[in-house]
Amino acid sequence: MDGIAAITSRITEIQSTVRALNPQPTAKSSAGAFDSVLATEVTKSSGTTGVDPTALRVRQVGAYGSEQLTNAAAIIKAGQKMGLSVRDQTIGVMTAIGESSLRVVDHGDAAGPDSRGLFQQRANGAWGSYADRMSPAVSATSFFTALAGVQGRDSVSPTLVAHTVQRNADAQYYTKYWDDAVAIVSSLAGGS
Repeated sequence: MDGIAAITSRITEIQSTVRALNPQPTAKSSAGAFDSVLATEVTKSSGTTGVDPTALRVRQVGAYGSEQLTNAAAIIKAGQKMGLSVRDQTIGVMTAIGESSLRVVDHGDAAGPDSRGLFQQRANGAWGSYADRMSPAVSATSFFTALAGVQGRDSVSPTLVAHTVQRNADAQYYTKYWDDAVAIVSSLAGGS
């Protein structure tokens, strides 16, 4: 019975953390609060926030399998290398989920037939060569370089930050991928 109580308590704690992580579209989000809550959850899991894609222990998070999680880990690692916040790293994962379901795709769509890679980056010179756009680490670094230039990004919703970088048609497009991105970043950073 004590085991069930402990599990119930832990589920309640995780649900509380998830509620704290979900941004409210009408309210300004706080990167500091987000980072603090996610870092606390990650620390409870493992005591570390580092991600090593080569030592990936998590095989499945929701509908995302090992190939997708390896790509997510590469995105997180690129953000960490640039010194970006956990919120920024999560925005990167959210964006790649929306653009490619965390797969390195070698095709575009009607809006961008020349788009490639995790972030569906265009062949307009801004995102590097074809090889750069097809590399998870290089394409993530390109994405994060553009994201770092978004002024006031900590005070706007994650989907608007992603929209500013990606310049897609629907500013709210990425909202539906936020919860999955939070779950993936928490799982990978915590290694749980």
